[in-house]
Amino acid sequence: MSSLRAKIQDVFNEPACEQNRDKDAKARKKGCSKPLTPGAAAGGCAFDGAKIVLQPITDVAHLIHAPLACEGNSWDNRGAASSGPTLWRTSFTTDLTELDVVMGQGERKLFKAIREIKEAYGPPAIFVYPTCVTALIGDDIEAVCKRAAEKFGLAVVPVNAPGFVGSKNLGNKLAGEALLEHVIGTVEPDDAGPYDINILGEFNLSGEFWLVKPLLDRLGIRVRACIPGDARYFDIACAHRAQAAMMVCSTALINLARKMEQRWGIPFFEGSFYGITDTSEALRQISQLLVKKGADPEILGRTEALIAEEEAIAWKKLAGYRPRLEGKRVLLNTGGVKSWSVVHALMEIGIEVVGTSVKKSTVEDKERIKQILKDDNHIFEQMAAPELYAMLSEHKADILLSGGRTQFVALKAKTPWLDINQERQHPYAGYDGMVELVRQIDLAIQNPIWCQVREPAPWDCQPAVREELPRTKSETVTLHAVQEFSGTTAPDFGEC
Repeated sequence: MSSLRAKIQDVFNEPACEQNRDKDAKARKKGCSKPLTPGAAAGGCAFDGAKIVLQPITDVAHLIHAPLACEGNSWDNRGAASSGPTLWRTSFTTDLTELDVVMGQGERKLFKAIREIKEAYGPPAIFVYPTCVTALIGDDIEAVCKRAAEKFGLAVVPVNAPGFVGSKNLGNKLAGEALLEHVIGTVEPDDAGPYDINILGEFNLSGEFWLVKPLLDRLGIRVRACIPGDARYFDIACAHRAQAAMMVCSTALINLARKMEQRWGIPFFEGSFYGITDTSEALRQISQLLVKKGADPEILGRTEALIAEEEAIAWKKLAGYRPRLEGKRVLLNTGGVKSWSVVHALMEIGIEVVGTSVKKSTVEDKERIKQILKDDNHIFEQMAAPELYAMLSEHKADILLSGGRTQFVALKAKTPWLDINQERQHPYAGYDGMVELVRQIDLAIQNPIWCQVREPAPWDCQPAVREELPRTKSETVTLHAVQEFSGTTAPDFGEC
C-alpha cells in the first residue's frame, strides 16, 4: 500500500499539467478529484478507470481479482474495436467469496486462475486488477504476479488501482503507470525506423482510428503503438522506440506521455482527429516532430499534398449538407477533448454551438473553447437534468449531442439527440468521420418523427361544435340516465 500511495502522489504532482503547476504545494497533493457527494454517482472508481484504459489491449487476458460483481459492473464499458484478437472480450475473474476472504485463500486462488488462463488461452500477457476487497484484505498482488511470471514464462502485470483510492480519472493515470513500470521498454524491436510514432489516449471507439491510420500509411508513417485502441501487447512493449507521439486525451494519459519523453526522448503534442481543420493540423504536427527527430524534410511537402487532396474531397461531400444545417443550433453535453474539438468541427460547416460542457476538460481544453467560441456564456461546468430539459423544451437548441445518460432528457423535450460518447455506433474521426458526423446530425434533425411528436395529441384537441338534432322524450331520458351514472350532471325527471 505504501508503493501505491507513492504512485498516487506522483500522479497528482503532474508537471505537464498547466493547472497543476499553478497550484501551491499543499493543493497539488490533493490532485484534481472533487469530493464526492454521499448518495450521488461518482462517475466511476479508480479500478473502472484503469480497466477502461487497458482493456482495449486486445490480445491480453484481463483478470479481475475480486468478487464477481466487480467484473460484472465493469466489463466491456467502452465501445472499442479490434481488428484481430478477441481475447479482451472474454471476462476473467477469480470470483472471491466470503469463505475465500475469511480463510485467506485469495492469493492461492489468484495463482490458480493465472495458470488456468495460461493453459487455456496462452496469451502474451495477463493483466491482474485488484479491487477494493482484495486491497483491503492485504493480498500481495505484486508478489503473486512476479512468481506466476517466473513459473509460467509470460508477463503477468499487476494493475494496482483499487476503486477506493480515487476517481476514474485517477485510475486512467494509474493504468499508465502500470504500463511504464511493467510493459513499455521490455522488448526491443528489430525494425525501428525514423517514421515511427505513438498515438496515446486513442480508444478506437467504433473503429474510428481506422479512418485515420490509412492517412498515416499514405505518408509512410508507422504507428508503433496506439495506446490503448486496437493495441497488441508486443507493440506497447516496443513503444519506447517511437520517434514522436500524439496525445489525443491528455486527461487520461498525460503522465504517460511526459514520462516517455523524459525516459526515451519522445516528444509529444496534444491534438485531435475530430473535424477537417484539426485533422489536418494533427498531420502537420506529426510530420514536423518527425523532421525535428531526423526524418527527411520531404515528408512535409507530401503531408501538405495529402491534406489538400483530402480536404477538397471532404468539403465537396459536405457541400450538400450546408444549406440544410447552416444556422442550426447544437448543444454539446460531453467533456474532455470532444468539448473543443467537436465544437470546432461543427462550426466549420456553419452550425451554431449554443453551449458545451467542460466537466471533464483540462485547463488547456477550456482555453481552446474560449478561443473558438469567443463567449464564456456558452461554456458550462455541468448542467443538471432539469436545466438541460428547460433549455431544450424552450427550443434553444435544435439537437443535443451527448452520451447515453442524457438521451432521455432530450427525448422528453421532443428534441433530436445524437450519441457522441463512447457508446456511439458510428466513427467520427478524420475527414471521412467528419462527413459521417454531419450526415448523422442531418438525419437526426430532419427526421419526420419530430414534426409528429410535437403536434398536440388528439385527445388534447377541442372537437368541432356541430348542430345537434332535436331529441325525442325517450332519448332525453336515456341521456339523463347515462349522465347520472357517470356523475356528470344531476337527473331531472320533472317532464316525465
